[in-house]
Amino acid sequence: MNYKIRLMEKSEYHLLKEFLYEAIYIPKGVEPPPKSVIELPELQVYICDFGKSENDKALVAELNGYIIGAVWSRIMNDYGHIDNETPSIAMSVYKKYRGLGIGTALLKELLSLLKTSGYKKVSLSVQKDNYAVKMYRNFGFEILNQTDEEYIMVVNL
Repeated sequence: MNYKIRLMEKSEYHLLKEFLYEAIYIPKGVEPPPKSVIELPELQVYICDFGKSENDKALVAELNGYIIGAVWSRIMNDYGHIDNETPSIAMSVYKKYRGLGIGTALLKELLSLLKTSGYKKVSLSVQKDNYAVKMYRNFGFEILNQTDEEYIMVVNL
């Protein structure tokens, strides 16, 4: 598959709304929430006014002119927040393109971008049952804290 990873353009930031919904982990047999769920304040923190802070970074995976995945980071008080110097990340790939290494490629590029931007570590929150936990561990993310359902993970850059 001949996709490319590139910086998300400002004119594409509106797509983060769609990718935020795609990032919601839905266990097998569970009905997906309505798309309006992303309007909740605890989810809006991931996308509201994205690009207005120098800490906002986003990459996309593009295939034949079509964006099929996104990864973004910002310093925010989200589920994966650990301090005010550490960006948290969110990412998703459309279901049709999952399991093909695209998420891995996106994450690799974002971690490299954040390291060259001077960040020392990155955090995230992930459902314990999410298959992406394995990918995060492969990148060196370690569990910093946990709830009944989620891990807060961090990696040093």
